[in-house]
Amino acid sequence: MKKMLNGLLLIMVFAIVLAGCGSVGDSSKPETSSGPEQTTKAVRSVTVKDDHGEVKLDKPAERVVVLEWAFTEDLIALGVQPVGNADNENYRLWITPEAKLADSVTDIGTRGEPNLEAIAALKPDLIISNTGNNAAIYEQLKGIAPTLEYDFFKGKGYDYDRMVEIFKQIAVATGKTEQADKVLNDLDQHYMEAKTTLKKADKADFHYVLTQAFTVQNAATLRMFEDNSLVVETLAKIGMVNDWKSDKTEKYGFSTVGIEALPAVQDTHFIYITQKTDDVFGAAMKNNSVWKELNFVKEKRTYPLDGTTWTFGGPISSKVLVDQVVGVLTK
Repeated sequence: MKKMLNGLLLIMVFAIVLAGCGSVGDSSKPETSSGPEQTTKAVRSVTVKDDHGEVKLDKPAERVVVLEWAFTEDLIALGVQPVGNADNENYRLWITPEAKLADSVTDIGTRGEPNLEAIAALKPDLIISNTGNNAAIYEQLKGIAPTLEYDFFKGKGYDYDRMVEIFKQIAVATGKTEQADKVLNDLDQHYMEAKTTLKKADKADFHYVLTQAFTVQNAATLRMFEDNSLVVETLAKIGMVNDWKSDKTEKYGFSTVGIEALPAVQDTHFIYITQKTDDVFGAAMKNNSVWKELNFVKEKRTYPLDGTTWTFGGPISSKVLVDQVVGVLTK
């Protein structure tokens, strides 16, 4: 009898152990509950800063409409294509192919007069706007989707810090902060390499002035970039020194002058941006007595950049500017 009881006890213990093992195995399986907490992934809200304060998004934006090319370039640098963009044709003309706009992006009108119906039809979860062009329709844009609005020239103007500030906020809005850090770190490394290249070419601490020039009413009009401009602050990253000085700080980052202002800087190097269809410093200057007598002209210290060099872009435009300038100075 005692042996029988001992046997039954062993069987019961064995059964309990098996049950325990089965319980452990079951707990390793995923839950199959159909409750909302099991079927919906946790969504992280984000808070973004713009010139009006803070904008809270329920989740990082995926469908973004952009009304300013620099902000479109910022998105593309983060690996995001907008669903809508202002003036695709001219974006592709002016902005570097390194910030290529996808063919699938819908054109929603011009930067100054975007089509609100076209924007609404895209069902964006974020709109990014430029105060200078779109302040009058800001409330209408907000009625379509959460809207970030930035004034390019707030404070010191669209300088390097302002560019980075806006870029980082767009990264927050789209959940791409790690990518933004990588872009900026890679850019800093690119600057270091470019600075080394200039030094090897005996062009360290290179002095220059930079202009974007146009013909207006048969006369040359020059935008001479100042120290608070994005382009000058970008070139300072590679050790270059801007020699154009002005009595006052222009919020747009450049002074507008004529040829008669150039003798003041004739002993530096002259870097310029003109259009192929408007060769300001070519045939039109052959008989110009002021131009012909400038030291940097006589000593061939003039350097043309591509006519589509964009001076109000984002990180990619800064990289391309450095590549172009280093290229013309070291060829």
